[in-house]
Amino acid sequence: MRLPANGIALEVIDRGSEEGFALVFLHYFGGSSRAWSGVIDRLQAEYRCIAPDLRGFGRSDAPGTGYAIGDYADDAADLIRGFDLARYALVGHSMGGKVALALAARLPRGLEALVLLAPSPPTPEPIGEAERRRLIASHGDRAAARDSARKITALPLDDVMLDLVADDAVRSSRQAWLAWLEIGSREDISPMMSGVAVPVLVVAGASDPHLPAELLEREVVQPVANARMVRVPDAGHLLPIEAPAAVARLIRAQACN
Repeated sequence: MRLPANGIALEVIDRGSEEGFALVFLHYFGGSSRAWSGVIDRLQAEYRCIAPDLRGFGRSDAPGTGYAIGDYADDAADLIRGFDLARYALVGHSMGGKVALALAARLPRGLEALVLLAPSPPTPEPIGEAERRRLIASHGDRAAARDSARKITALPLDDVMLDLVADDAVRSSRQAWLAWLEIGSREDISPMMSGVAVPVLVVAGASDPHLPAELLEREVVQPVANARMVRVPDAGHLLPIEAPAAVARLIRAQACN
């Protein structure tokens, strides 16, 4: 369904009971809410599961401007206010993890926990300039999207999941694609991290070639109060797609705490 948020319309998945604890999922760069399907399938019987396509991605609006981390946090905050959630956790993956940190630093009402899956750190993400240029040039290239997915995963993806990843990447608007690579990934929101006051679980893929556990320990766990890390054995960067059962178990444990 499409819902208004911060002056635009977002495509949103909303499953599970409207009563009780909620989980709000924020997806990775080039992805969509569909990346959470395997996780939500395992949690919707216990929790309300809300997953938007972030602006410029999936089927959400793609305005010409407004792709800073703060803009994404504004969108999520307005969406959450619209649902009037009394108690919830934010679950952010990669780019969505950085957005979740920015929102959590504002101390929003009802937020009780963070789960960050291979999150882009609050400091500038370490993307080499050659790789940045390659990614910029690859926008809209389906074969390049499949190749990128293979490079950043460690557990095998079947053709159905590779097609999902590629479809989402190709559907991404050019303005959102460029803005993350040129601006959002370079933003330094680390001065805000002292405002994060809820328990934070950082989940690393033990074989993530893009954001390895050692980097996440240094750039996310150490600077953020109440943060701890777990590793998913053998998994790479696309944790919700590679290891949905393990991710669902970790989210459930954090939500229960």
